[in-house]
Amino acid sequence: MSSLYTRSKEYTRSRKAQPDSPPSSPSPIAKTLRHERLSRLEAATNPSASDSYSDRASSRSSAYTRRENRLAALSSRAEEESNRDYKKLYESALSENQKLKTKLQEAQLELADIKSKLEKATQQKQEKTSDRSSMLEMEKREKRALERKLSEMEEEMKILTELKSDNQRLKDENGALIRVISKLSK
Repeated sequence: MSSLYTRSKEYTRSRKAQPDSPPSSPSPIAKTLRHERLSRLEAATNPSASDSYSDRASSRSSAYTRRENRLAALSSRAEEESNRDYKKLYESALSENQKLKTKLQEAQLELADIKSKLEKATQQKQEKTSDRSSMLEMEKREKRALERKLSEMEEEMKILTELKSDNQRLKDENGALIRVISKLSK
């Protein structure tokens, strides 16, 4: 009989890791399961000779129903735990999404601020360059106007020197004529 139930190394059971926290009070489901196991154990160790076939059948059916109830309780507990896990995951994902949304909004505000500063800087630069170009235009115009005035003044200076020389020549001629007239009148 032991050869029928030999276990190989592949089929050894592994225990779930128990948390480090102190054991809590057992849940009502665990209490009912323990009670059922104890009652089955007592029934198996003390078989009465008066058990009939119908008692055995009813005990089997009750064992089956107990087993089904136990499996249903386990599956509902597993579903509750998985639902809790999903709820926790969902809540953590929501909180993380909210944090990321706030960071995104902050980044967008910062980006908008930087864009406005950049636009102001480019406008100021364009104004400065347009001011510079207008200043250059004005300076060029003034320079041309001054050059024209200079050339006109140079012309006037030439004319003035010519007039002075003509005036001096006429003075000299006038003086010579006065001498000639004074000699003729003597």
